[in-house]
Amino acid sequence: MFNAILVSQADDQSTRAALTQLAPAALHDGDVQVRVEWSTLNYKDALAITGQGPIVRRFPMVPGVDLAGVVEHSNSEQWRPGDRVLLNGWGVGEQYWGGLAQRAQVQPGWLTRQPEGLSGRQAMAIGTAGYTAMLCLMALERHGLTPDKGEVLVTGASGGVGSLAVMLLAQRGYRVVASTGRMEEKDYLTSLGAADVIHRDELSAPGKPLAKARWAGVVDSVGSHTLANACAQTREDGLVAACGLAQGMDFPATVAPFILRGVTLLGINSVTRPQAERDQAWVRLAQELNTDLLEQNTREIALGETIAAANDLLAGRVRGRLVVDVNR
Repeated sequence: MFNAILVSQADDQSTRAALTQLAPAALHDGDVQVRVEWSTLNYKDALAITGQGPIVRRFPMVPGVDLAGVVEHSNSEQWRPGDRVLLNGWGVGEQYWGGLAQRAQVQPGWLTRQPEGLSGRQAMAIGTAGYTAMLCLMALERHGLTPDKGEVLVTGASGGVGSLAVMLLAQRGYRVVASTGRMEEKDYLTSLGAADVIHRDELSAPGKPLAKARWAGVVDSVGSHTLANACAQTREDGLVAACGLAQGMDFPATVAPFILRGVTLLGINSVTRPQAERDQAWVRLAQELNTDLLEQNTREIALGETIAAANDLLAGRVRGRLVVDVNR
């Protein structure tokens, strides 16, 4: 038997999450069984656990879009028992049982080899949030962004993706402006490397089709009016990486920034990236991220604490990263 967070659905469509013991025979979906050591709690996981968002595609579901652990059994030549692996995305925790459990059964193509220089705990402190932030940075730089081009805006900067984006960009020498709805976190964001902190209200209301140009680059995890205003304020030939929708899925913008300033909008899909791109992102994270600073902003919780922590996360009471030790 192994412990897991299990989300079930009642006849009235309401959901309930509970710490449950499951038999190994309950596992399904893949040719590789992983003994999970660490997971993490993301915004999407919190929505799945609380039922506040339509994340779960089938019930019952073990949530958790991230996991780190050791291969125990493999029917694939790609992996052998003892291999240390990570998993991000691929519908895990939504359509397939995820990482908030002591065991996981997954497809071999979903796994990434744990990079040298990172422990499983550190990898989960980074998690999908940091992995997505790195994909944003890679896309911006692939399209020509360099620190000398000007300021880079990070929206939703107090959240998982935002805080890791601030750290990564600052480490690369960019002048980062962090946007947040929690100005009490200004010192925290400054400690991560932000040169300036602005209130999200400057971006979150309906704005002009084209505003005063400021940003050379943007990492946006918010969407809606915030993304529209970020685009409207981006400088000529600037770049905007969009990776989230915390404010909304809508994009109430015009084509003005794109045809009058040549702004490029880059969509970031972290769920189904090719393995080569995943490997590159994780190697760069191992090499570039300040793990001491990451540790200072990481809190470890037990598997049984994730349900309460999910409510805290959605209520804005969580700072930094939550790492889950699934074995306690």
